[in-house]
This record gives sequence, C-alpha cells and structure tokens, in this order.
Amino acid sequence: MFKKVIFLSVLILILTTNPGGAEEMKYTNPVGNITDIGDPFVILVDDTYYLYATSMPGLGFKVWQSDDLVNWEEKGMALDSSNPKNRWGEGDFWAPEVVEYNDKFYMTYSARDRDGHLKIAVAKADSPLGPFINTAAPLFDRGMSFIDGHILIEDEKKYLYYVKDCSENIVDGIHMSQIYVQKMSDDFKSLIGEPKMILEPSQNWEGLNNDWQWNEGPYVLKNNDKYYLTYSANVYSSSDYSIGYATADKPMGPWTKAAENPVMTKDLEKGISGPGHNSFVRTKKNNELYIIYHTHTYPEFPSGNRNVNIDKAYFENGKLVIAGPTRRPMSYPDSN
Repeated sequence: MFKKVIFLSVLILILTTNPGGAEEMKYTNPVGNITDIGDPFVILVDDTYYLYATSMPGLGFKVWQSDDLVNWEEKGMALDSSNPKNRWGEGDFWAPEVVEYNDKFYMTYSARDRDGHLKIAVAKADSPLGPFINTAAPLFDRGMSFIDGHILIEDEKKYLYYVKDCSENIVDGIHMSQIYVQKMSDDFKSLIGEPKMILEPSQNWEGLNNDWQWNEGPYVLKNNDKYYLTYSANVYSSSDYSIGYATADKPMGPWTKAAENPVMTKDLEKGISGPGHNSFVRTKKNNELYIIYHTHTYPEFPSGNRNVNIDKAYFENGKLVIAGPTRRPMSYPDSN
C-alpha cells in the first residue's frame, strides 16, 4: 500500500507539472558542444538542419548535422582546400554560407589569396554535406580585401551582400568595414552592374570614436514585403561585438538602421560576451524563426574561440525582435 501511494504521488506531480504526461525538452545555450568556431550558418534541407562555420581557418570548413537545432553531429569537411579541385586560398577561410537552388548547393566564403588580399569565392555541391568544389575562386578581384558574402534569391534574381574589409579600407583616416550589395549572375559565377555601398558605421554603439570600425556579417530576410538586414558591429574579439539591423523596401535599398539597435548585445553577468555574426532558419514543423549566432567560449577572455547559440526571433509592429541572448533553460524548437 505504501508503494502504491508513492507511485500515485509521483504520477500526480508529473501530470501537474506537464499535463501532457511527458517531460518537456529543454536546452541551454550554447548548444551542440561546439567550440573554437565563429560565424555559424544554418540551412534546413529535407527536415535536416546543416551547420557551417569558420572552423578550419587554415584549410576549409566543417559541417554539422542536426534533427532539432540543439544536438549536432560533426560530419566532416564540407569544403577542403587540399582537394586537388580546390587549389585556391592560402588561409583565413571565413564565414561560409550555403543556399539551395535548383537542387544544387552553393557556398560563399572568403579566404586569403596568394597576393595577400581576402577575397570571396563560390563553391558548388550536390549535397549539403559536400564536397563543395570551387566554381568561382575568387568571385571578383578589386585589389582590396572583401569578406562575408551572403546570397539572397528573390523572384529568381540573385543578390550578393558583402563587406569591404577594414583591414585595407580606410575612410578619412579610419579603418572601416562597409556593407555592399550587387546583383549576381544566374550561375553564381559573376557579379552584375556596379557595387552599391548600403551600410557603414553610423550609430554610437558601433564605436564611432574608434580608429577601427565595423559593419559586417550581413544576413537578409523578408517579412510582409519588407527586407531586414542584420549585421554585426565592433571587433569580433571584443565583448562589445553586437547585432543590429536595418530595413528596406527593396533588396538594393536604400537601407535604414533601426533606432532600437543593438538588438542583441552582451550580458557579462550571465556570461554572455560578444553575440554576433548571425544567420536565421525557420523550423521544419512550426515554421518558427530562430537566430543562430556565436558568443565567446571564454567570456572573461574574448577571442576567436566561440560557440553556437540559438534563440527565437519574431516580427512585431514592423520591428525585428530577438528573444535573447539567453543562458536559461528554453523549450526545444518545435516543442509545442
């Protein structure tokens, strides 16, 4: 009789806590036990999520696979520069992003060419796992450094958003990273027309009093006929690295920065340092919008060693709202 009372008490407690009778799955950032990466990018293909990141800066990029955005399995090299077909890039392999188009997968990334400049390249694969093989390496060459290529496909038109890097771009004596946009060819092998500068440091939180300034890591998404471009500002190795956004009515702009920027920034009391360089993905079941971003693995010693985080995002009254950064237990994506 005593055992029966204990069993019923436990059962009542479970049902009271969760009327569905099953324990709700929770996660806490960072996710995936993935460290020493940066610039995480996620794509959903056939009910499976794939993650790419700055992960092998001297060689190429790893790829991870997940069913739930929380638990990730490393699946090897997505792009390997030691492949005889990929003999381009001398190092600094950064910020890979992948788009699917006509059952093929196209990766943009940046690497340092033999002439010492950072340049953007495009690689192609039949599978999101790769192997990605260069098709335009580099995509263009203007005698300066460019990084952080991001492709938007809209009404069969292709646009490339990218960054003129502050390592070589000096404006009025200030090393400045600026974001550009330009149309792409249908085969993703060349750019069309003239480049258009759309964003540069202009808000106080972006370190306007510093000799080095950044607007980088562009990502564009659309909601109700409006375009939202998220970007990161301040140096990646600083706790002040943060995320802002701008809006436009057309992919080419003009773009207007949000007055409420930054929309994601540090919380050192919670151990959150340098949230930045994000991507977005919608979940496979409920179409929930999630932001994927990195933070410093060791917040007291911010550096290039970063980890993967996910949090919900949504639109409210024309504004992009990010429910983060978090370090508390959160419900798994698609848990409702």
